[in-house]
Amino acid sequence: MTTTPDSWRKSSFSGGGDGNNCVEIAHCPTHIAIRDSKAPARAALSFPPEAFAPFIQALKSPEAESR
Repeated sequence: MTTTPDSWRKSSFSGGGDGNNCVEIAHCPTHIAIRDSKAPARAALSFPPEAFAPFIQALKSPEAESR
């Protein structure tokens, strides 16, 4: 995965303080990557663009909140 520091954006739901309690997203030509802002050097999840929206919808579902 090729991403640059400028390609990562923090979630708009970062919270208060220094805003490190969130995820960061990078849009690349062939995929969308997600990483934990508290550990940016660790592994990132990578999705083809057509799979990203269903992934986000699954996270927003009521079933996801009960896990």
